[in-house]
Amino acid sequence: MYTSAVPATDPLPGKPGEAAASRLARLISCRTVSSPDPEGADAREFARFAELLAELYPRVHAELELERVNGGGLLYRWAAGGGQSGGEPASPPPDPVVLMAHYDVVPVEDEAAWEHPPFAGRIVDGFIHGRGTLDDKGQLAAILEAVETLLAEQFVPSRDVYLSFGDNEETAGDTAAAIAETLAARGVTPWLVLDEGGAVAAQAFPFVNRPVAVVGVSEKGILDVELSVEDPGGHASTPSRLGATARLARAVVRLDNRPFPAALHPVTVEMLHRLAAGAPFLPRLLFARAGALRRPLARVFGALGGEPNALTRTTVAVTRLQGSKASNVLATRASATANVRIAPGESIGSVLLRMEHTIRDRNVSLRVVNGTGPSPVSSTDSAQFALLEAVIAEVFPDALAAPYIMLAGTDSRRFTTICSNVYRFAPFRMDKAARASIHADNEKLSIKTFGEGIRFYRRLLQHLTAEA
Repeated sequence: MYTSAVPATDPLPGKPGEAAASRLARLISCRTVSSPDPEGADAREFARFAELLAELYPRVHAELELERVNGGGLLYRWAAGGGQSGGEPASPPPDPVVLMAHYDVVPVEDEAAWEHPPFAGRIVDGFIHGRGTLDDKGQLAAILEAVETLLAEQFVPSRDVYLSFGDNEETAGDTAAAIAETLAARGVTPWLVLDEGGAVAAQAFPFVNRPVAVVGVSEKGILDVELSVEDPGGHASTPSRLGATARLARAVVRLDNRPFPAALHPVTVEMLHRLAAGAPFLPRLLFARAGALRRPLARVFGALGGEPNALTRTTVAVTRLQGSKASNVLATRASATANVRIAPGESIGSVLLRMEHTIRDRNVSLRVVNGTGPSPVSSTDSAQFALLEAVIAEVFPDALAAPYIMLAGTDSRRFTTICSNVYRFAPFRMDKAARASIHADNEKLSIKTFGEGIRFYRRLLQHLTAEA
């Protein structure tokens, strides 16, 4: 159980309200759209974003060290004991903390489909509207708002605090890895790394009537596999049986009809144990006995589909198909791209073997385009996790805190080589509609929710100092 001498109440100086919201809105106006093609991203917008940070958060930029890494990575160091102006601390400070976010965003498919222009940064009806409010400029701004206000109060951390902001997370780029390597080369071993990931989720779990603050303790691996079939081709008027496209289609259907087996990971079992407190009588009994009921619960979750199903297994989604370039020409080569999310306990090698076994066709070739395995599982029986629970309980007293295995990928996986306590949590309330807006239309963040996020980071930093 985490205990601390930090006072239980910490009202944010003034209301975060319009002032903080307007700063985030201005950051939203920067079109920092990620692209796997370097020519597809507008470098001027990324540069404008960094310049705007210096204008909006002057104390941060006056009192913290800022280093550019890998071109667009922003690494801030808030020295323990006020290292820049307060001299050296009397004894070596405890291991540092890394707070992460990214400022690149995914493209917008159709700006006309948005209620408010995605890059206008409008504030309407108590919400900041625009691409990146939830993923992930809102989190980045909440971190900076917390640090800026604490600096104004002459708060001094007792351990180094690093702020790591990436510029290519949405394309699984290498900036976060470069930052982790930079810290490793300097002998930095973080006590805690906290990145985006879970949230204070409502309407996320069946039978649970309270919001759940889900903290990612691991994340699935990400693997892109190309399936391809070669064929002599010819004129479409004389098709042969099981040509390239038909053989490929059969392989895709087989993968869809035979998903990976469902199982409840120990992290999922613990999550269900914790969710029991927010469930009605019968589901509460089932969740409390999740360990003994792993198999039937895994089948139930698998049958529910969507997020519950993805929690139980490695998933395969075919996202691209390509065949002939003309409607009257048989394909000499047909290909598909499968995006695989690898559950902990599996590996890239085991996934490929199962895919080959499921497809049962030697004429279908599998090629790894890129991939990383699942992240190591960070402990829930640690001072770091207990600290996150304590801060969540203060800022979101109505929520249940629970660990989970994150289904998507984050930059934080790059830090597991230098830290064994890597967690993923965005301190924002998100209902089903909010979660659905991420990478989709009409993304927005309420000013009230933004204020809670700022308070979360303030309390976290204050607790860290008291704990050290």
